[in-house]
Amino acid sequence: MKNTSRFRHFIAAMTRLVERSGHDEKIMHEEGGRLLGELIRHDDWLPDECAQPHPQFYQQYLLHCDPLERFSVVSFVWGPGQKTPVHNHTVWGLVGMMRGAEEARRYSQTGPGKPMAAGDTERLLPGQVDRVSPTVGDIHEVSNALADRPSISIHVYGANIGAVSRHVFDPATGAEKPFVSGYSSPQLPNFWDRSAEVRAGIQG
Repeated sequence: MKNTSRFRHFIAAMTRLVERSGHDEKIMHEEGGRLLGELIRHDDWLPDECAQPHPQFYQQYLLHCDPLERFSVVSFVWGPGQKTPVHNHTVWGLVGMMRGAEEARRYSQTGPGKPMAAGDTERLLPGQVDRVSPTVGDIHEVSNALADRPSISIHVYGANIGAVSRHVFDPATGAEKPFVSGYSSPQLPNFWDRSAEVRAGIQG
C-alpha cells in the first residue's frame, strides 16, 4: 500500500506556498526546496506506474498540475545510460533525487554561433535538491549516474512544464531549437481516492 497521503500533504503545502509567494523565485527555491526535500526523504508514495523506465528514452510522468498551471510535479525515470539533450526551462524549478543518482552539467551561452561554455559536472544523490531558473542557471544536461539500474528524481516547476515552449542546444555551436517536452503518459496517477480510509473511519 502506497502512502499517498504523503504526496497529498506535499501538494497542499506547495499550493499554499504558491498562493503566498509564487511570484518570488527565491522563496519558491528555498521553501519549495525544503518541502521537496521532506517528500523525497521517504520512498513510499510514488505509484509503481510512475517509476517505470523505458528501454530507449528517459520518462517524464506528470504527477500533479496545479489547476491554474502555477506549478507542476513530475517524476523523471532514467534507465542506465540515458540522458537529456542540453536544454533550458525558462521557469524556476526544483530537482529532488529519490532513487539512484544523477549527474548534471550546466552550460552557458557565449554568443551567437559560438560554442557553449561547459561547467563542472555535479552528482545529485538521494535526499539532495538542486535548483534551476534563468536567474540561478537554466541550461544543463542531465544523465543517470548509474550504469546498472534506473534512477528517479522528482521535479517541481513553476508552470505546467510539459506545455512550456523551451529550447534544446547544440553545445558545439550554441545553436538552439525550440521544443515542448510533453509527458510520457496520458494518464494522471490517482492520489485522491481516500474512500478506503474514510470507510474504515466510519466502520470504526
